[in-house]
Amino acid sequence: MASSTATPVRPATRPVLAGRRTRWTALPEMRWAAAATGLFVLGGLAQLAGTPSWLWWTLYLACYATGGWEPGLAGLRALREKTLDVDLLMVVAALGAAALGQVFDGALLIVIFATSGALEALATARTEDSVRGLLDLTPDTATVLTDDGEHTVAAAGLEIGALVLVRPGARIPADGCVIDGASDVDQATVTGESLPVDKHPGDTVFAGTLNGTGVLRVRVQRRAEDSVVARIAGLVEEASRTSAKRQLFIEKIEQRYSLGMVVATLAVFLVPLGFGATLQDALLRAMTFMIVASPCAVVLATMPPLLAAIATAGRHGVLVKSAVVMEELGTTTRVVFDKTGTLTRGVPVLGEIAVLDTATGEDEALRLAAAAEHSSEHPLASAIVDAARERDLPLPLAHDFAAQPGRGVRARIEGSVVQVGSPALLATAHPVVAELQARGHTAVVVLRDHTPIAVLGITDQVRPDAATTVAAVTQTTGAAPILLTGDNPVTAASLARRVGIDEVRAELLPEDKVRAVRALHAAGERVAMVGDGINDAPALAAAPVGIAMGGAGSDLALQSADVVIVRDDLTSIPALVRLSRRAHRVVLANLVIAGGFIAVLVVWDLVGHLPLPLGVAGHEGSTVLVGLNGLRLLRSKAWRDAVELRGR
Repeated sequence: MASSTATPVRPATRPVLAGRRTRWTALPEMRWAAAATGLFVLGGLAQLAGTPSWLWWTLYLACYATGGWEPGLAGLRALREKTLDVDLLMVVAALGAAALGQVFDGALLIVIFATSGALEALATARTEDSVRGLLDLTPDTATVLTDDGEHTVAAAGLEIGALVLVRPGARIPADGCVIDGASDVDQATVTGESLPVDKHPGDTVFAGTLNGTGVLRVRVQRRAEDSVVARIAGLVEEASRTSAKRQLFIEKIEQRYSLGMVVATLAVFLVPLGFGATLQDALLRAMTFMIVASPCAVVLATMPPLLAAIATAGRHGVLVKSAVVMEELGTTTRVVFDKTGTLTRGVPVLGEIAVLDTATGEDEALRLAAAAEHSSEHPLASAIVDAARERDLPLPLAHDFAAQPGRGVRARIEGSVVQVGSPALLATAHPVVAELQARGHTAVVVLRDHTPIAVLGITDQVRPDAATTVAAVTQTTGAAPILLTGDNPVTAASLARRVGIDEVRAELLPEDKVRAVRALHAAGERVAMVGDGINDAPALAAAPVGIAMGGAGSDLALQSADVVIVRDDLTSIPALVRLSRRAHRVVLANLVIAGGFIAVLVVWDLVGHLPLPLGVAGHEGSTVLVGLNGLRLLRSKAWRDAVELRGR
């Protein structure tokens, strides 16, 4: 079927994350490190085999070039900006070792230094891969319906308003609304729902989700770069480029430390000369000191664990924007929840049926109400109709349908006038209405021929993992969560009782939520705010950590938040806090390891005689050690431990 109007299609563009890397073999740092290692091994074998010295010298110097050109060039660029880079000091130390005839030791320094840099690049790339995997789900092409028929175009070029055809088994090319057709759609990649979701006209579908057995015609509502998948990916694009607080502190002191190290190296070189040491011995001791005193391991102690934690969380449906956020999560002392769309699904469902007419049963009252509401677009109407379908109730045909704003609907069904709407339809207040409202339900009355026959209690569906999450958060942080909502106090209190929250603040405007978050922060609490809607966005931005539910979160909430729960799994929140705390412990362990190695090696070189090869192996070995220690958090076991770990 063709649409009534032709829809223009933009040229194909890649929405986000251009210049993609795939696996470690595509990383330049890994390639150069591997090449330098290979040349170093060949040089060592040639030297052991007794080949001419020019051969193994050539291989070692080639190792210098492949492993040292990139950090050396970066160091020279930094020097031109009047800053001193540790990378440049390492290259200078390696060249100094070669000048003293210790070409093997200098090559070993280059290899280990290049390998440690490649490990950090690998952690960063793994973080990016967890995001890019989302984009790969979106098909490259789409079938657009126009007045001229079907056309295959690039999915990235779809304009808003385009009508696309999605055949059985195909992936949906863009976020949009179903215009025609029915099918079951597997949304696990976006929302984490384990079972396919039935889609009918009016339902929303997401780019990258898998269509089932039916044919859908979908009206595009977002361009490729604005789709849920692309928005989520864009939120963590800066993750690998952001430094955590300790890393920023190290960057601040790195210049002073490096300048101090240069001065100390000159002193280590000149002072022995004044006491009769030979030039070669003094220079060798100075080069050894420069190597072992460099803070490479300290600099690498922070980022690999935090980036590895980000990558692990990303693989399990939690996308963290930056290393700063990952570090901040571990300090959380109080979690604040929004209600609708966060602890609840934000979808009204029929909770109770209170029959007022003894001659009318529950099914009969629901059948008449659903028949009258069938043509209504009100969200409560959907809850009533869905409840009737769940009970397999046949809906009679409704005639003379009319919507009454603020009151409900009216229709003629099987010869009777049926009205469904607010309690305002009743001539007097009814105690059943008050009872349902006291339990947090929205009361909907059903009348037949102006006689009340039933009151329906509509409620928001509580997420099945809400109570478990609240208990886990309390255990992890040591403090019970707080509920902030714009709903009325009765509804809010009812929900809070069901999930185990004691402190409730209701009827809050967006600015009220911001004030509440800031007040908690001023009182010394480290707050993590969890929300999903536009009205939550200011509070998400104001909190030290803002966490957005990604499945149905608004654009503004996703942009304001620091963390996105892609799969809408609330239990990920306490697990994420625990993972952050584990990363913090790894960072502290790394700092102890790095500092200990530097202290021992420096004292050894100043007091005794530290051989250059041993100094190179000790210093760069500590760098590799802290890098590998941080990368342990890349294992899936790190997430499983965080899920199962009891709060500390």
